[in-house]
Amino acid sequence: MEQDREHRRRDSIRDRGTDSDLGTVRWVASSTGRGPSQRPHRTEFPRSSVSAWEAAVTRGRQELAQGASEWQELPEADEYDGDEGVEANARLTGMTAALLLVLLAVEGFTILRIGRLLTLHVVIGMVLVPPVLLKIGSTTWRFARYYLGSPEYRRKGPPPALLRLLGPFLVVLTLAVLGSGIALLLGPSSARSELLTIHKATFILWIAAMVVHVLGHLVDTARLAPKDFYWRTRRQVRGASRRQWALVGALCLGILLAVVVAPKIGPWRSGGTPVHLIAPAGKVAPTPPPTG
Repeated sequence: MEQDREHRRRDSIRDRGTDSDLGTVRWVASSTGRGPSQRPHRTEFPRSSVSAWEAAVTRGRQELAQGASEWQELPEADEYDGDEGVEANARLTGMTAALLLVLLAVEGFTILRIGRLLTLHVVIGMVLVPPVLLKIGSTTWRFARYYLGSPEYRRKGPPPALLRLLGPFLVVLTLAVLGSGIALLLGPSSARSELLTIHKATFILWIAAMVVHVLGHLVDTARLAPKDFYWRTRRQVRGASRRQWALVGALCLGILLAVVVAPKIGPWRSGGTPVHLIAPAGKVAPTPPPTG
């Protein structure tokens, strides 16, 4: 009798959905149609497939909203391509600057023994011409794009003020040194004295400006020059092969110029002009011996 009464009490509690000892028991309808278990639970029943689907949809909408806000913060494709162009220009400038540093170091060594190393001095000078023009072109491009208001070059910003002011003067002095040297070799013999004076004077001013320029850009050159040669970093910016071929092409063109000009060094030397080059500054060079 007591057992039947206890069973009826439990059936009544189950039908009401409450338990006097366990508190409210929540039942969530399942897509399978099964009701809750006969055993009392101290926690909520597992969420049905319908409720789980609603939660997944809600979570997906939140993730989409978050992703959309993050996408709006990313730069547009054109903006990214522009910044990539700035980096490409910087890498080309860095590679060319590294090559010029090596060639200029050799050229500076020939000046110490210009009488014996005159041929090498002229050859290296001719090899320098195309890489110098390539670097002038890349830096002039950055200069022009910045002052014309290009957004990507504006974001990169200009070089320090001293280097920015020094740049145009260095370009003029570089062209003057190379131009006077070529004119001294290929020009008329009657103008050699004046051309030699211009060559020496511009070289002194040029070396002073170049020291400041190299020291100001040394860190950037060391950082940018090898990037197109490392497999990991060359893929970050498109056009690495084109930049490398541009540098190789400039070097090959310089070698070709040197091959063309080298045969003219002998006849030029026979005129006695190298004596002027050997004379230290401040001393009067002896007059060259008469020819013929």
